[in-house]
Amino acid sequence: MYDKELDAFASAAVSKYDKAKNSPLQYFMGAVIAGFFIVVATVLSNVTAAVFYEKSPEIAKFLGAFLFSIAIVLIVFIGGDLFTGNNMTMAMGVYNKKVTWGNALRVWIYSYIGNFVGAFLLGGMVVMSGCAKGILTNYYEAIIPGKLELDPLTFFIRGILCNYLVCLAVFVGKKMETEIGKLVVMFCVITAFVITGFEHCIANMGTFTIAGFLMGGLPVKEVIMSFVFVTLGNIVGGAFLLAWPFKFVSSKTK
Repeated sequence: MYDKELDAFASAAVSKYDKAKNSPLQYFMGAVIAGFFIVVATVLSNVTAAVFYEKSPEIAKFLGAFLFSIAIVLIVFIGGDLFTGNNMTMAMGVYNKKVTWGNALRVWIYSYIGNFVGAFLLGGMVVMSGCAKGILTNYYEAIIPGKLELDPLTFFIRGILCNYLVCLAVFVGKKMETEIGKLVVMFCVITAFVITGFEHCIANMGTFTIAGFLMGGLPVKEVIMSFVFVTLGNIVGGAFLLAWPFKFVSSKTK
């Protein structure tokens, strides 16, 4: 059923591993670029939401969720190695016996660190610019405590559901043929994850960087717990909840 797409992702997994192994700095820069793109979307989403938050939190939430979708559009159409998308891609490579789990882990680690560096650098520059400082600070003071007060299981489940949707949006980029079709579906799917409140570890890198600088720091223990369990959830969502059923269904149809 999905043989063509699975083969394409498996081939991409091989290319990603070869690049990470043979040209690690070049691969790392691709991950940094994806981190940049995530912050671009974060700033667009959060500043827009902050403008409307006091008078109309419902509109703020919808616009913020909708506009964050530009992140996946930039990565799919322009390029960049995003950790969460790699969870699906590398798993498909493993299921197709093109790479090993060890190969996948190397790509995941490189892209995770690269995404963090990109998100931290660009997020820090946004704060240094001083733009929208007041409204962003007020907005983060209102929303950040709620993002950090969750228990580990909730972080984990929200991470699973988030990356199921993110990887579904990436899969659409391969499955659908027209650019307009890809855009419409990707915007709808990413809006669904953001407006629902699911957790994306790389998006949180950008958000927590900007919020931390503006608010004078965040509680370290809670931030670390969030990253650990959201990251694990994102891996499960992309590599198992999405990738494995697609592979299973395709295997049965051969």
